[in-house]
Amino acid sequence: MLRIAQEALTFDDVLLSPGYSTVVATDVSLRTRLTREIELNIPLVSAAMDTVTEFRLAIAMAQEGGIGIIHKSMSIAEQAEQVRKVKKFESGVVKDPITIQQSATIAQLLELTGAHGISGVPVLDGKDLVGIVTRRDVRFESNPQKLVSQIMTPKEKLVTVLEGADLAEVQEKLHRHRIEKVLVVNDQFDLCGMITVKDFDKAESFPYACKDSYG
Repeated sequence: MLRIAQEALTFDDVLLSPGYSTVVATDVSLRTRLTREIELNIPLVSAAMDTVTEFRLAIAMAQEGGIGIIHKSMSIAEQAEQVRKVKKFESGVVKDPITIQQSATIAQLLELTGAHGISGVPVLDGKDLVGIVTRRDVRFESNPQKLVSQIMTPKEKLVTVLEGADLAEVQEKLHRHRIEKVLVVNDQFDLCGMITVKDFDKAESFPYACKDSYG
């Protein structure tokens, strides 16, 4: 026979009655530490169950300040892809942006951007940054075999910021040049990351989102 050692309650067993309080909501902090490195803005964690948490819920939880634990009822590759989707949904700085070689064709570019759900890709020649190609560059192109190097914004016209640039500088460049993406480079002009307007918009919409040190 099942015995309950102590009283246990579920949500249906509890009702919180509203009442007067002298505490102002804006003065209340629900922050808590999940691990030494992870701090949550709300103390909510979704279960690592295949009927509960995959990337969509993990994204929603993170936006509100909590965290979702991706379940393990899938292959390692599938689990890694789920985590990648969450991490890439909003990135203050995309530290390892997807790139394409300048010798690739428009057809290959469209396949790459479609597979990853992105609209702009830094262009490399080997490991050297030589340009960027975005959706507007291919919008009216009719030849899928045309090379990326023929339609990209070349190196000399790139808008970039150095590693460690502050938020105000990035926003000023995005606004002044009327662009949606700015590349992050080091002193040797090596590609270090990418910052997008969409990530700024998401950050403003969800100011309490749970993020890592890269935003």
